[in-house]
Amino acid sequence: MRTKTVSRLICVLLGLGMLFGCGERPLNDPYPREDDGKNVLYSSFNERPKHLDPAISYSENEYSIISQIYEPPLQYHYLKRPYTLEPNIAEQLPSVVYLDANGQALPEDAREEDIAYSDYVIRIKQGVLFQPHPAFAQNADGTYRYHALTAQQLKRISTIADFAKTGERELTAEDYIYQIKRLVHPQIHSPIAELMKHYIVGMQAFADQVEQRYRSRPQGGTAFFDLRGVALPGVEALDRYAYKVRIRGKYPQFRFWLAMPFFAPMPWEADAFYAQPGLIEKNVTLDWYPVGTGAYMLTENNPNRRIVLMKNPRFHDEAYPAEGEPADAANGYLQDAGKKLPFIDKIVFTLEREIIPYWNKFLQGYYDASSIASDNFDQAIQFTGQGDIELTPAMREKHVKLQTAVTTSIFYMGFNMLDPVVGGYGEKARKLRQAVSIAVDYEEYISIFQNGRGIPAQGILPPDISGHVDGQAGINPYVYDWADGAPRRKSIEAAKKLLAEAGYPEGREPAGGKPLVLYLDTVARGPDDKAMLDWYRKQFAKLGIQLVLRTTDYNQFQQKMLAGNAQIFMWGWNADYPDPENFFFLLYGPNAKVEKGGENAVNYKNREFDRLFEKMRNMDDGVERLGLIQELQEIIRRDAPWIFGFHPKSFALYHDWYYNLKPNLMANNETKYLRIDAARREARQKAWNRPVYWPIPLAVVLFFIFLLPAWLSYRQRMRATAL
Repeated sequence: MRTKTVSRLICVLLGLGMLFGCGERPLNDPYPREDDGKNVLYSSFNERPKHLDPAISYSENEYSIISQIYEPPLQYHYLKRPYTLEPNIAEQLPSVVYLDANGQALPEDAREEDIAYSDYVIRIKQGVLFQPHPAFAQNADGTYRYHALTAQQLKRISTIADFAKTGERELTAEDYIYQIKRLVHPQIHSPIAELMKHYIVGMQAFADQVEQRYRSRPQGGTAFFDLRGVALPGVEALDRYAYKVRIRGKYPQFRFWLAMPFFAPMPWEADAFYAQPGLIEKNVTLDWYPVGTGAYMLTENNPNRRIVLMKNPRFHDEAYPAEGEPADAANGYLQDAGKKLPFIDKIVFTLEREIIPYWNKFLQGYYDASSIASDNFDQAIQFTGQGDIELTPAMREKHVKLQTAVTTSIFYMGFNMLDPVVGGYGEKARKLRQAVSIAVDYEEYISIFQNGRGIPAQGILPPDISGHVDGQAGINPYVYDWADGAPRRKSIEAAKKLLAEAGYPEGREPAGGKPLVLYLDTVARGPDDKAMLDWYRKQFAKLGIQLVLRTTDYNQFQQKMLAGNAQIFMWGWNADYPDPENFFFLLYGPNAKVEKGGENAVNYKNREFDRLFEKMRNMDDGVERLGLIQELQEIIRRDAPWIFGFHPKSFALYHDWYYNLKPNLMANNETKYLRIDAARREARQKAWNRPVYWPIPLAVVLFFIFLLPAWLSYRQRMRATAL
């Protein structure tokens, strides 16, 4: 009888184990059940965005959010390369009218020196609505419901979701003008304010007038400082849907600024709503809860847990692009051509401070994409016998895909042109710099320290920037030869020959025969940097040159750069916009670091370069401009004020249920183009996270099996005692 009881117990436990194993939803699913199978994109953040106000925000983690919400008049075409501007809210690209000093119109081909002003005329689409927001909510009499909140009302408010009513209204040209004015608001410190004061006519005078009015306003009045009451002469509305911005001189790069959130529209109602002290105390501000016309709206902002964007129910008509690069159709980027955007209904950014938990969740299917950190590089990537990069078998088994893109950045080694040894423009110093440029093997650097994530730079322009040339025509002939269809770094013997011609045979001083000593100033001084710094020493040692490292903190390094006390240094640049002007200006004489405090960190001055740069920078794209760009490249390749280091390559992994993920390093509003196959994701999550329950009943069975002899022995003793 007892044996039957034990057998029944075992059967029940095993049955429960099988029942548990049939559960459909993985127990480790970190997301709420109501999101199961829905069109949700899962991403993460590791540090809360500091600013979500488009007049202030200027960092990548902030742009990943606000660019989905705010819509400047222009945007970058999602698929075309090189990067191409196209209308966003504007009906078409801005028309540009050139004017002389008397305000008379000039022809399109007018000389730059004759152009006193450029008028950018922007006409926006009609019928575009702002997202539903309490700032627009009105009472029956037309007054704004929440613009004068009482203390009693504020007690019930903690987040933007606590407002019972919302409203909406149409976008107008005045909303774009209001945002331009906000760039110089006394309470706002916009990073582009000084630049725009220089270019936008009347901006400086407007800023001074606003500052004076703001300081002299009555104390105890409303906290809202209304910018509508002050005119900005250089920016005016032509009608309800058109406005004009007048720029000093010719500045074609202004069109790129029109694709950035700085120039997105801002309704005055939002400014007035968020100016209430009671809301500011509760952190319900524009820096926390944006309001725009974009594809998404921020509905939850909890920086200690998650940030949620929902599809804007009032988003205007916009379709997925129907054309791109020649290979886009074959690569699947045109499958959704012509379909209405956006495809994703909800975006969830979850706080992940550590890379390992994030990586594990990606492997479990709970994040749709992942970067590749050094800790998991070998788990994700392997090299073929030919040195090519491919996914590991473990990644391919999970149908993970690899996406790579060369960034619009450059990391370089600079020679201070004011230095008596490595600087100057004579043949001796030039050949010394060329010799070192050959010796420092950046192919090897990329392989050792970048895990292959980069390409050697042949000049100052990265790929996908107008003027960059691939192939034999685009190599740096002072450092590379063209062999077997690819650039090949010149031999160390060629570098030694140049060094001898520079007066340093075998890397030794002509007087006394001592080794030439050069100095590298760097902020890299931690234990993780030791291998890299040793590598740099070895590169110079190949020429017999002794490299001395001078390490310091970043503040002291910057002071050295301003004073011109650094001899050789490492630095980098990331494009603000995809125009060659944004790179060549780093070597423009009037931007010299020591003399002008500019971004020309090597203090390079070449009259011919400066002349060609001034001619090229404001020229429209075309054959003539391309020719000037190649002349500029030739000058700096020959003078070698930089060792043109490398362009980093970004690596990203994504699951096969994630579509349309084409790298676009200029567009930040890419989420509206992306698509998720939620059913496939859910199936993979269940397959990869199937709970293993059978050890539980097995452990219980084993427990009873081991317990059974003791229990039987105890029963026998109890019986014997009773007898």
